[in-house]
Amino acid sequence: MGMSDLYGPADEQESIATLHAAIDAGVTLIDTGDFYGSGHNEMLIGRALKERRREDVVISVKFGTRRTPDGGFQPVPADVSAAAVKDRLAYSLRRLGTDYIDIYRPSRLNPQIPVEETVGALLEMQQAGYIRHIGLSEVGADTIRRAAAVAPISDLQIEYSLLSRGPEKAIIPALRELGIGLTAYGVLSRGLLSGHWDPDRKLTGGDFRAHSPRFQDGNLEANLRLVAALTRVAERIGATTSQVAIAWVAAQGEDIVPLVGARRRDRLTESLAALDLTLDQETLAEIETAVPANAAAGDRYAAQHLAMLDSEK
Repeated sequence: MGMSDLYGPADEQESIATLHAAIDAGVTLIDTGDFYGSGHNEMLIGRALKERRREDVVISVKFGTRRTPDGGFQPVPADVSAAAVKDRLAYSLRRLGTDYIDIYRPSRLNPQIPVEETVGALLEMQQAGYIRHIGLSEVGADTIRRAAAVAPISDLQIEYSLLSRGPEKAIIPALRELGIGLTAYGVLSRGLLSGHWDPDRKLTGGDFRAHSPRFQDGNLEANLRLVAALTRVAERIGATTSQVAIAWVAAQGEDIVPLVGARRRDRLTESLAALDLTLDQETLAEIETAVPANAAAGDRYAAQHLAMLDSEK
């Protein structure tokens, strides 16, 4: 997402070079949304994949969130109706330059549209060969069970990190009960856990973090104290803060895949080194002490956005 939207300026050539470097390094999962940059991100990925074999990557796409011409978001529930599934899919296939999408998922639940309707339409598209797998995003345990009763679900995409551990209570147990994977986004908590965040950095109105409760005065300072404690653990084991944060997510289970939102090759290289980290029980205990569950100051989204998340109910 950051290559196209919501995290300040990005360099397209560097973005494409980063995607190429990721594939060359063995990364196989590329995650996007049709609303990232109002279609820009899909077109960017499409250009990058022209120089690579399509079968070497798994493309995951979210749909349903609606934008406005000024770059904002419509304050209405996602359009995940059966008709929208087919319409949005048609545009994504064209922008990506592919004849199938590996994992297609609604970005959010719409309380006025039964999840069974959405998943039923996705099943039709799967049977027609336009998508390979059906995923979900930011839904709770009950919704996951209802969706899985209609069609096999590959994975749930949800925010999960040292600072966002809500899924541990009911969602992860439900996923494991049903044999569904978890794709974790926000593993660096929008840069807070990167070890590179400058507390004096000024954020523009177009940057998501300018409106995020965790980056507001008071909350930011408290959260950076947690990061400082995590950094001390990282230094002890000869790693960077972001590497430890990513490795912690990966260590929570083989059914959990961390998504890394690197926009530059140097950040990608740093993140990939997390694969070489083995966190023993002593280190995991240290990390838990440094960043205890529920220690984050501020919610992960602003109140009006949080209220629309089925996963938070």
